[in-house]
Amino acid sequence: MANQKILIIGGGPGGLEVARGIAELGYEAVLVEKRDRLGGTPDEASYAALTPDLRPAEEALNEMIEPVVNHPNVEIMYNTLVHDAEGELGNFRVKALQLGKEVEIEAAAVIVCTGFTHFDPGRETQKYGYYEHDDVITLVDCEKMLKAGNFVRPSNGEKPKRVCFIQCVGSRDRQIGNEYCSKVCCGIASKQAIEIRQHVPDCKVYIFYIDMRMYGYWENEIYWPAQEKYKVNYIKGIATEILKKGDRLLVKGEDTTLRRPMEVPMDMVILSVGMEPSGGTKEMAKIFGLNQNKYGFIETTGGPLDTVSTNVPGVFAVGACTGPADLEDTVSMAGLAAMKAISAMRKLAPVSA
Repeated sequence: MANQKILIIGGGPGGLEVARGIAELGYEAVLVEKRDRLGGTPDEASYAALTPDLRPAEEALNEMIEPVVNHPNVEIMYNTLVHDAEGELGNFRVKALQLGKEVEIEAAAVIVCTGFTHFDPGRETQKYGYYEHDDVITLVDCEKMLKAGNFVRPSNGEKPKRVCFIQCVGSRDRQIGNEYCSKVCCGIASKQAIEIRQHVPDCKVYIFYIDMRMYGYWENEIYWPAQEKYKVNYIKGIATEILKKGDRLLVKGEDTTLRRPMEVPMDMVILSVGMEPSGGTKEMAKIFGLNQNKYGFIETTGGPLDTVSTNVPGVFAVGACTGPADLEDTVSMAGLAAMKAISAMRKLAPVSA
């Protein structure tokens, strides 16, 4: 075997946890990151707080980054893009561009942690007016405002009196081909609704939903507190159109509980956009010959019993590059991938007792 290094592609939470695990077990990790800093989407998109515990995202990321950047068994390559690969388990040769310079990385195994991208609500339809109305924003836009501690209407800089979330934008939608649930949007909307009420106590907050999907402990951790403590209004209904009416927005749709049309004025509308495979995820699948599912995510081979192995021996995938996942899912998968990569290496070259 050429070496016992493991290449990790992507420096977000999944890649960081993989690198930490590999390094602490005494093996060498090479972490490749396309940006000039670690943290992945939570850092790049300026997440304010984690769901469901509202812990500052920056604090949590720093807790993951510190043991990796300071570990002698971890080599970090910033500003680096993988563009080609060949070889097999035990002897991968991966080509990348680092600040425009060609470099080659040899590794025994590869772990892909390229994450996801947020759905663009203006890509398929403009019924929500995302690119038309300044006061229509996304969860990502809202998160940045909350992190900055300045939740105001983009159109005039004033604090809003009425705000609503519209769920399942880009998810559970057969017309655009994203039939899947993105898993975290309901929880994130509820978390942000709580934060909005904390920042602007006199603002009324509404969430229009098809079904609220709060898995695990999220039901008690954010869903009920949002209603009972922070008086967030949950309305089972479908928003079909957003129009400008004076200096406000008019949300048109149907209240499916009462089975009647609805028209409600709002100062701001927040679109709960779902997850799609990132460009990096699609590119790595192509480069390494990894199977993708019908939605473009990397397909793993073991079902619920093995969530990280791919069709290519020695190449593993972690987190939202395999489908919608939250931070807890990603960290758990990272530990499994690190163990499986090391196990595969040891089978090729058993360590002497």
